[in-house]
Amino acid sequence: MFNFDKCYILCSFATINVAKMKSPTPGKPVRGSKSGVPIMALLDLLGRNWSMGIIWHLYSGPSTFRKLQEYCESISPTTLNKRLKELKGAFLIERTIEGYTLTDQGKELYELIEPLGAWAKTWAKNFK
Repeated sequence: MFNFDKCYILCSFATINVAKMKSPTPGKPVRGSKSGVPIMALLDLLGRNWSMGIIWHLYSGPSTFRKLQEYCESISPTTLNKRLKELKGAFLIERTIEGYTLTDQGKELYELIEPLGAWAKTWAKNFK
């Protein structure tokens, strides 16, 4: 079971300039955790612009750089390259002959987060 008890810190990263930050790695300082607790390293990575969108898109199958750029609409090539590099470095995606695809861990992560997305839709109704 995924433990989201300490996820409240996720919102506090909004004022940090993510572009200058290194790829989050468990065991090293990340946004919200000086010790780099694994869940915080993961949330740091997933909280970066377009990381979740890339994972969401790749769950439906492999995609080329160009297709990912079209899917993400306003993403710059530099940002897309950076996100792909970070997600590859985190072992969540890989490059294949067909394009970028989720690794087994990337698929597992998506399947863990998908129910959270459904929960968030219900939660969002509180704000209407």
